[in-house]
Amino acid sequence: MSKTPVPKGFTPVHSARFGKKGSQKLAGYEADGGYASWKKVAKGWKSGDFTPAKIIDMVKASGLRGRGGAGFPTGLKWTFVPPKEKRGGKPVYLLCNADESEPGTFKDRLIMEEDPHQLLEGMLIASAALDVKHAYIYIRGEMVRCAEVLNEAVAEAYAAGYLGKDILGSGLDIDLTVHRGAGAYICGEETALIESLEGKRGHPRIKPPFPAVSGVWDCPTVVNNVETLAAVKFILDNGPEWFKGMGRNEKNTGPKLYCVSGHVEKPGVYEAPMGIKFMDLLALCGGMKGGKKLKAVIPGGASAAILTAAEVADLPMDFDGVAAAKSMLGSAAIMVMDETTDIPKAVTNISKFFAHESCGQCTPCREGTPWLNKMLKRLIKGEGKRDDLDLLLQISNQMGNGMTICVFSDAAIAPVISGITKFRDEFEAYLSKAKAPDFALAAPAEVTPKVADRVAEGIHG
Repeated sequence: MSKTPVPKGFTPVHSARFGKKGSQKLAGYEADGGYASWKKVAKGWKSGDFTPAKIIDMVKASGLRGRGGAGFPTGLKWTFVPPKEKRGGKPVYLLCNADESEPGTFKDRLIMEEDPHQLLEGMLIASAALDVKHAYIYIRGEMVRCAEVLNEAVAEAYAAGYLGKDILGSGLDIDLTVHRGAGAYICGEETALIESLEGKRGHPRIKPPFPAVSGVWDCPTVVNNVETLAAVKFILDNGPEWFKGMGRNEKNTGPKLYCVSGHVEKPGVYEAPMGIKFMDLLALCGGMKGGKKLKAVIPGGASAAILTAAEVADLPMDFDGVAAAKSMLGSAAIMVMDETTDIPKAVTNISKFFAHESCGQCTPCREGTPWLNKMLKRLIKGEGKRDDLDLLLQISNQMGNGMTICVFSDAAIAPVISGITKFRDEFEAYLSKAKAPDFALAAPAEVTPKVADRVAEGIHG
């Protein structure tokens, strides 16, 4: 694979070995310093030089936040696991969320395909910190190649003594299993993932209880994203201060993988310090394809609100920066749209995805997502009704604001609300072609700011 450019003065971290011959193999990983931190942890485990508290403190000090969408502080999340004396003899499980399903997202796949051992080493360190004896990688079923590479890497790690019983004479026992899902987007939500791993239908659970207290098999469970867990290895390698020194501020730290697609000259995965300005990232991609003008950007996957060209002109691409613009960084799946983009058609396409992927557990989501898609399809066919836009906003308002168990419904309405409010003239242009009879819509409900705020929190996992 060809390597993408990085900002001047920045040294790649996660992507440093991407494309290198033999990057998937243990021998090459060790030759490049791989498993050095895990060896230090194992060596210092019996002597007390390394303890769970020390590792957690390092991760907390680094400012690492979840890279899967939520952006929750990783070290803080780990502290929610009850201490051993309060667990009633129950084991703790670590689940790696590798169910990369957000449209426009393809960064975790590269880590798993190109450098799987960085993920395994990060998981081993996290497992030691959390007193985990068995960890799982839950991977999207369609990622066949990723699963094959991961299983080969796991076998190599067992053979080398990095996994298994009494690892490197440390007394640590850790097993790891790669589990393939069945391709459901909803299983990217942590509690739906847990249900699926247990062999059930992937339906999100009501919280509380939260997974840290009662997760898989009713045991304390931590669910972290691929990129998040891989970052743990680099924090141990270089120290928390090194990690903090890379971001825009102390709340947005470390290196970040950005997935850029759409109307750019060179789409791909780009690594940069957390908080790089959007326009600088666009420049790394070679600018707009064909020299066309930028029209809109979806900054964090299909579940993020659409931003206009003006809104991203000086936008720092980190959790807080994008949230301040009333969208979310999410999985950093950046979809770039040029001046030729038909926004109503783009929103309709996204609505089709959400209508298909709703798990159907909650009525507002089960009924609302196909309803939105049906109305939008009618609109772009030139068969819309006079008050359809207000009705779309009303339906969206009734689907969001915490009306459902998980935030799938809030995610589904984000592109609809932002698309209509920011590009209403394009939607109204389709209405001008409409032949369907008008009808009167009674008192549409106000679309409250809570919709944007809740989606901007990025709590969909």
